[in-house]
Amino acid sequence: MAIRSQTWRHWRWRMLYALKRGLDRAGGHVVRPLIGLLRRLDRRWASDTAAAVMRTLGPLLREHRIGRANLKAAFPEKTPEEIERILTGVWDNLGRVAIEVIHLDRIAATGTRGDGAYVTYGQRELDRFEALRASDRPAVIFTAHLANWELPAVVAAQEGLRSMALYRRPNMASVADVLIEMREPLMGALVASGFDAPIRLARGIEQGHHVGMLVDQHDHKGVAVTFFGRPCRVSPLIAMLAREYECPIHGVRMIRLPDGRFTGEITEAVPPVRDADGRIDVRGTMQAITDVVETWVRDRPEQWLWLHRRWR
Repeated sequence: MAIRSQTWRHWRWRMLYALKRGLDRAGGHVVRPLIGLLRRLDRRWASDTAAAVMRTLGPLLREHRIGRANLKAAFPEKTPEEIERILTGVWDNLGRVAIEVIHLDRIAATGTRGDGAYVTYGQRELDRFEALRASDRPAVIFTAHLANWELPAVVAAQEGLRSMALYRRPNMASVADVLIEMREPLMGALVASGFDAPIRLARGIEQGHHVGMLVDQHDHKGVAVTFFGRPCRVSPLIAMLAREYECPIHGVRMIRLPDGRFTGEITEAVPPVRDADGRIDVRGTMQAITDVVETWVRDRPEQWLWLHRRWR
């Protein structure tokens, strides 16, 4: 029986692998024409349509149940109706991101100033950005899966900030190749997550690049922090880089506004937690960063990606 079970697992794995390869090859022939078609559509109309589709389909998916469980645990005081309204907003936002990812160049094309800009910053944020750009001391910058989380890197590169962004390569190679091809001219230097990513980011800091990354995903090898009163794990990479190079730490988030517009916020330097010897304490600093992210999510819960297993 054990041999038969092993044989079945082997053939099951081979079938799934062959199916994935087939879908990947098919995707290579479909993705580019589909993107070309979508770019011909009016962005805001396509965004509204995708949002409506996801508001309808999302509640039918397993991720909806994950999101509901996450929200109940994070906001025990909210009613079931309030939880469902937040989840509706989550699916709405995700549908819009799916369209916006192929229009990033157009969204950022008008810059961050003036009435015609799709992404705007207040004067406080503009002053902080100018200080970052003028500084000869690189910073490490964190963001989270809020509103459209691709935009901070696009805006930074467009406004002349020497920057590198850490990203996770999509599982489907054909899709990944197209997305990377679209992102590279817009986002400055891109570094794929992997065993050599810390070395590449460290070299970037040594060369004067600011380094940005998302910090709100589960990392089973990460350090333990508390998020919404519950333990979870987070990658310590940003705090490790800050400790090694004594970099200032800033947070950046996007807030979705009506009519396909956004505003951005840049925090003051987040004070790192230090140990008895004065060195940056990695776990304590990651908790301080996570506290900022929690503040952002509490402010706009419908714009955060509740659909993944953040707590495990």
